[in-house]
Amino acid sequence: MKVLSFYKNDKIHLGILEGQNVLPLKFKGNMIDFISNQPESLDTGDHIPVDSIEFAPPVTGPSKIICVGKNYPDHIKESNSEVPDTPVLFSKFSTSLTGHGNFIKWNSSLTKKVDFEAELAVIIGRKCFECSEQDVMEYIFGYTCANDVSARDLQFGDGQWVRGKSLDTFCPMGPWIVTRDEIPDPNNLSIKCTLNSSIMQDSNTGMMLFKLPGLLSFISKNFTLLPGDVILTGTPHGVGTFRDPSIYMKDGDEIVVEIDGVGRLENICRVF
Repeated sequence: MKVLSFYKNDKIHLGILEGQNVLPLKFKGNMIDFISNQPESLDTGDHIPVDSIEFAPPVTGPSKIICVGKNYPDHIKESNSEVPDTPVLFSKFSTSLTGHGNFIKWNSSLTKKVDFEAELAVIIGRKCFECSEQDVMEYIFGYTCANDVSARDLQFGDGQWVRGKSLDTFCPMGPWIVTRDEIPDPNNLSIKCTLNSSIMQDSNTGMMLFKLPGLLSFISKNFTLLPGDVILTGTPHGVGTFRDPSIYMKDGDEIVVEIDGVGRLENICRVF
């Protein structure tokens, strides 16, 4: 099942994707409520062409957005970093969320080095604390595409990552959440990022240093994970800042994150 959030009359509604159409859900609540309840029967309205809707972030207001740094060996190599012994964790604020088709926006007086990072995002389905590697995958609701947009001048200048990673709209996700049952092996998915149709990143989630069972178990032993929490699992090589010369996104650029079996997340950049 592919479940999504979309805007209608200035409110967020939920829907199920079927082919090229969205079936609106007659469910009173947001995505986190839906994930928490996971209703067995779904009451839907008349179909809407998917091309006609305005996507919202699949999840809004999660209690946590946990990100994983240095989780692909080739990305570690390109950044001249040391291989970590345990997962490197940081966070993004929920106000950084934006949806498929929406703008990634930033003020040129604040940052001039805005980079892309294609990532597989995990959406937690139920409360999870101190879960074992054997059991933790059962706590996943589903998966979506994410872009860990990064203001490199702020990130490197601050000496820590939160501000450079958390500006408004700097966490595009979507277009939808693909439920866990539709992705039999999340550690074997093609992941790509294209900038204005040029391939920047081209890898596979199987290249992760810390695979999902061990990664999620590690996180759950540090923080209680709640329904709707988002985990960005790291980015492969090819980001803009470590290229020679560096490549950063600019006004009018189209950035696309595509993950096999999950979806295609498209956003346009706007600089003001």
